[in-house]
Amino acid sequence: MKETQALSKVTIHFAGDSGDGIQLAGSQFANTTALAGNDLSTFPDFPAEIRAPIGTVSGVSGFQINFGSEKIHTPGGRPDVLVAMNAAAYRKNFSSLKTAGVVIVDPAGFDKKNLRLAGYDENQNPLNDKPTDYQFYEIEVTRLNREAMKEVDIAPRERDRSRNMFVLGFIYFLYNRDLDVTLNFLEEKFKNKAGVLEANRKALLAGYNYGDTIEAITRYRIEKAKLPAGTYRNITGNQALSIGLIAAAKKSGLDLFYGSYPITPASDILHELAARKNYGVKTFQAEDEIAAISSAIGASFGGAIGTTGTSGPGMALKTEALGLAMMLEIPLVVVNVQRGGPSTGLPTKTEQSDLLQAVYGRNGETPIPVIAASSSSDCFWAAYEAVKMAVEHMTPVILLSDGYLANSSEPWRFPKSSDLKAIKAPFQKPNTDYLPYKRDEREVRNWAIPGMEGLEHRLGGLEKEDLTGNVSYDPENHELMVKTRARKVALIANDYPASELEQGSANADVLVLGWGNTFGAIKVAVAEALNQGLSVAQLHLRYINPLPNDLEELLGSFKTILIPELNDGQLVRIIRDRYLVKARVLDKIQGKPFLAEEIVEAIKKIDQHGA
Repeated sequence: MKETQALSKVTIHFAGDSGDGIQLAGSQFANTTALAGNDLSTFPDFPAEIRAPIGTVSGVSGFQINFGSEKIHTPGGRPDVLVAMNAAAYRKNFSSLKTAGVVIVDPAGFDKKNLRLAGYDENQNPLNDKPTDYQFYEIEVTRLNREAMKEVDIAPRERDRSRNMFVLGFIYFLYNRDLDVTLNFLEEKFKNKAGVLEANRKALLAGYNYGDTIEAITRYRIEKAKLPAGTYRNITGNQALSIGLIAAAKKSGLDLFYGSYPITPASDILHELAARKNYGVKTFQAEDEIAAISSAIGASFGGAIGTTGTSGPGMALKTEALGLAMMLEIPLVVVNVQRGGPSTGLPTKTEQSDLLQAVYGRNGETPIPVIAASSSSDCFWAAYEAVKMAVEHMTPVILLSDGYLANSSEPWRFPKSSDLKAIKAPFQKPNTDYLPYKRDEREVRNWAIPGMEGLEHRLGGLEKEDLTGNVSYDPENHELMVKTRARKVALIANDYPASELEQGSANADVLVLGWGNTFGAIKVAVAEALNQGLSVAQLHLRYINPLPNDLEELLGSFKTILIPELNDGQLVRIIRDRYLVKARVLDKIQGKPFLAEEIVEAIKKIDQHGA
């Protein structure tokens, strides 16, 4: 009988060529693990090239999952287990593996050709000189998988494509996972391809059974996580964001329109929404970024919730139309799923590189509210809030996500309708005296859409006369309107909840201040620092513009403010400029999210050397 060891959490990194089905294997393991009741977080890592060179380090595709019986906040730092389908995957990822970790490799991926492509000397196979403090499973996946395929009616060149299922089956055996989720997935995906279905099914079972035949192997058991009661699903950030937009449209009673031009890593939002026509969603794949945002502005003018999504390069192209939407003062939500830049940059890698662009990147005086999601599931709530803010304050809103949040996944508990705050559009009543730019105490004008009786009015990109909306070149009026629009955005901060520390106290010496995807890594890092007796606290910002009214007082209680960012220091510039406080940046511009240990080390340096 094989030994079973209980673990509280495990991090596994799957790696191989883009054609090895790494993302499919990883996502299936994630779905199975979610249904097993574990908490989890995942991080897919794609090559930047569409057809990356096979066998090379730059062509390696990765998928990391951190799962356990405890609360999981990140996809893990250094993995406990590395699955390397070839030499390139091994070379890229072995150095990040924890000491005494588990390595699963296919020797067929370490032949002379693969060694040469990976940059090794053809006569120096790393498997011949394995470190003794790691546990290696050299499984002849290619050979064993081909044997399992002997009686399957499929072309010989197609048989090796199911190797990912063989490895997945073995991992399922090691961690006591159920095969049914993946078997059902395969039946649905390949229901019209009997040979492919049989090949993948046999490969999965062969890998699982292979684990059962190995002597002296340890299996692992991870108990269910103690999550709040409710109905859960595993969800990516782009999926959550899409559902958040739909939920907001339903809650407000408005139609949802999404105009977009495909761009990595935002394209999945268009795919998700295009499949939701049964909820009244209207989608439009535009010919370019300018047409995409212009169509969304037109939808808002017509009384719908106009939304559009893109990444950094697309935001640059949308800039002029963003200024138009701000001057028209109509609701619009612009999603920026950030990636590495500038220009085409690193299309499949994550970065927080567009914060200053979101806050300042338009001509003229053009303040626009900016909010940021902090986790994959939080993309739902951020999207919902962006729509609520846009509609109720009659303004465009920029919602910041990024490639890490967009593609990563975690369990998400379905909210009830009662959990969602009401969204009330400030529509003007028909046949009433209407001045397009007459405002309430929040500086918000009423919304009149074409066809409402007695509410004819004119909108455009030229400066407006106060109240009437007529074209005006009067100098004093221009200054009044610029300041009025800015004041309207500033007053949005009155709707924010009070700022609260995530961890630690206001008496701590160091505040770790974050925004966006750094939340999980900071959460783990600050918890570790507190366990080590360090004087530290955590605060995470959702609202970047306008900043919370109580933020200045809260920041002033700390000796040092540390801001980890996946950029060259953008939030730190805003904080220093606004509050004149002592803030330092911990930057990382590598296309990869922070490891918690990197933030812990930065906290320790401050503790040792002072501010």
